[in-house]
Amino acid sequence: MQAILNFCAQTGFFQFFQGDNWKCAIMILVACVLLFLGIAKKFEPLLLVPIAIGMLVTNLPGAGMYHEILFAGGHVHWDLFGGAPITAEFLAEMQALGVSDAVLSSVAVGQSISIGLIDILYLGIKLGIYPCLIFMGVGAMTDFGPLIANPKSLLLGAAAQLGIFMTYVGCRLSGLFTGAEAASVGIIGGADGPTAIFVTAMLAPALLGPIAVSAYSYMALVPVIQPPIMKLLTTEKERQIVMKPLREVSKKEKIFFPVVVTIFVALLVPSAAPLIACLMLGNLFKECGVTERLSKAAQNELMNIVTIFLGVSVGATATGATFLSPKTLAIMCMGVVAFGFGTAGGVLLAKFMNLFLKEKINPLIGSAGVSAVPMAARVSQKVGQEYNPGNFLLMHAMGPNVAGVIGSAIAAGVLISLFG
Repeated sequence: MQAILNFCAQTGFFQFFQGDNWKCAIMILVACVLLFLGIAKKFEPLLLVPIAIGMLVTNLPGAGMYHEILFAGGHVHWDLFGGAPITAEFLAEMQALGVSDAVLSSVAVGQSISIGLIDILYLGIKLGIYPCLIFMGVGAMTDFGPLIANPKSLLLGAAAQLGIFMTYVGCRLSGLFTGAEAASVGIIGGADGPTAIFVTAMLAPALLGPIAVSAYSYMALVPVIQPPIMKLLTTEKERQIVMKPLREVSKKEKIFFPVVVTIFVALLVPSAAPLIACLMLGNLFKECGVTERLSKAAQNELMNIVTIFLGVSVGATATGATFLSPKTLAIMCMGVVAFGFGTAGGVLLAKFMNLFLKEKINPLIGSAGVSAVPMAARVSQKVGQEYNPGNFLLMHAMGPNVAGVIGSAIAAGVLISLFG
């Protein structure tokens, strides 16, 4: 009978009623909602499904697949990975760094951590590996031709980063976030999931789960969020502007472009070098004509494998103790602000540029300056054709769209330099 009682006490069902484990039940419900959105509604399914599964397994009491204490205080504690026991001095140091009581109470002095599967996978995020590899795949799938053909679109991509810095200001004014946390929340405005994860893993790892879920959720809602803002800020006449076809870009230009951008950005913002270098390396694989196998691998096998690991690892950070807090609600609200200001920044700059240009720009392509490639460009095309069925804005919008990817990486480097 005692053996049966001991077995029952060790089950996850029993542990649901211990301490704050009721929060785990809520997080499991949240995971199921994300699965519904990813599978039934097809909201970013390639990422929401693995994120939801990661969130599910990390909140199963007793599973022991992810241990926050291994990464407490924003650092990887390699000695604990090696089996070193928890010491009183270590707990006191983590408490001084502001690590939550929920994380500290999950371990005891003298305890050794049994490393879980997601503890190992999460190292790819903490060390900045997965976001960079995702960028390599994005580069291999992206045509920079529209940006090269129309360099002015680089300004529209830069203007769309307004959402990042306005959100940062809003977070600081709220009083809920430190400078590093506000920077991590602000990067949601870049509409670039890997960049948001890259910055947050370095500056505010405790907020990684809420920020990643917010970023990818709102990226999926770009077709819903952007059109009302685009229509509000433009006139019907502006939406009907027809732009001339872009010039054909030579192969030499496409080969030189990633090399020049890598050198320039790495010298300007060294903190952005890992993201930009991987993005441009992937693009060079695509354009140089002699690395077709590497280009296909980056676009397919590598991209798919890393997406799985990234999603599961990010979801695993969304534990009940960290996710269910006022900050999470604030992050979800500020995510809308970030996307709104990002969209508005690109549209308004296009309108301003039209005051000085002979060949007018359709302001709708400015909204594509957020780096949700190619979804934001498709939204510009769709809204434009509502008012002029013969207007084809997709390739024009791809210029600001890919510029937004570069811009968000540079913004990430700036924030890491300021708060890292």
